[in-house]
Amino acid sequence: MKTIIVKATKRADFGKKAAKAIRRQGLVPCVLNGNGEPVNFTIDPRDIKPLIYTPNSYIVEFDIEGQKEKAVLREAQFHPVREEILHMDFFRVSDGKPVSISVPVRLTGNAEGVKIGGKLVLSSRKLTISALEENLPDEVVVDVTTLGVGKTIFVGDLNMENVKFLTPATTAVCAVRVTRASRGAEAAN
Repeated sequence: MKTIIVKATKRADFGKKAAKAIRRQGLVPCVLNGNGEPVNFTIDPRDIKPLIYTPNSYIVEFDIEGQKEKAVLREAQFHPVREEILHMDFFRVSDGKPVSISVPVRLTGNAEGVKIGGKLVLSSRKLTISALEENLPDEVVVDVTTLGVGKTIFVGDLNMENVKFLTPATTAVCAVRVTRASRGAEAAN
């Protein structure tokens, strides 16, 4: 899995008033939870843009005033009008413990159903998985070559080595929908 390195500064003031003061300085208040003491810190929103404005998932390596911490993004809160990041929550990554993270889905191959007029639909853009840090994939690759018209691939149909899917097994990943063209092709046969 790809890693982003971000410099951060510890913060001592908490609460609504302190958070507003931090935002006026152009910084984002953050908290790092899990596996130990929570750490409150601030970051520059320009440093975190590659993490927020992308479909990809990353492990973030923080340098909090000399202290190194690895984490994954749990939640980012945005201003409802200005698209400004208000607060971010991170979860600490520990060696030997599985990490749960959402990773993007990438479809490969030409579906049989599309060749006769069906429409390929991606239902789940991201899937939540759990794995050790060294086994985390950058994306879940789904081969749709054998998918016929009206057929669906579910999370339960997917298998990846050393990875556990946390998204429910009954969740549809992708499907080939019936279209007028595919009905016409079936009627002609």
